[in-house]
Amino acid sequence: MKHDQIARDADIRAERITLRPLRPSDAAPITAQAGDLRVARGTKSIPHPYPPGTAEALIASAHAPDRMRDVWVIDGSGHGWGEVVGLVALTRLDRAQSEVSYWVAPDYWNTGIASEALRALIAANPQGAQTYFAEAFQDNPGSARVLTNCGFDYLGDAEAFSRARGAVAPTWTYTLRIAAA
Repeated sequence: MKHDQIARDADIRAERITLRPLRPSDAAPITAQAGDLRVARGTKSIPHPYPPGTAEALIASAHAPDRMRDVWVIDGSGHGWGEVVGLVALTRLDRAQSEVSYWVAPDYWNTGIASEALRALIAANPQGAQTYFAEAFQDNPGSARVLTNCGFDYLGDAEAFSRARGAVAPTWTYTLRIAAA
């Protein structure tokens, strides 16, 4: 199966969760969870307040054939949790590189779900990346721990604009190199 097909069609299974493509029924839980200021502040892209129709637009863009970003729901229903406990995404960069981003609903913080999702995504390597990049806001050490737990190395300090904060905030940047097969 080609990497594009994996990203578009296949579920990625882990012990307690499944990463799966977004579907229209995910709009309401995504809206509720992404609308939580604690979630939005930990990301660059989620606005706060979360505008109506934003989740539906995200779902539509995740299925666009010319997309540069692949998005999966972190589905915990197989473990008795919600169908949407968070999202994980890969943005295609050049030279076999991808940027990973993720968020988890506050009810599932400190459960290891983000680390489990990220490990499963890296093991599947749906974009065929040789190098992954990620960043965490410096006031979110939990997100930085997820990255280091998954083998990412600290690369340096930077800054990024956060839509929810309406401002630039300091970040830590991380990288992970994948051994060639």
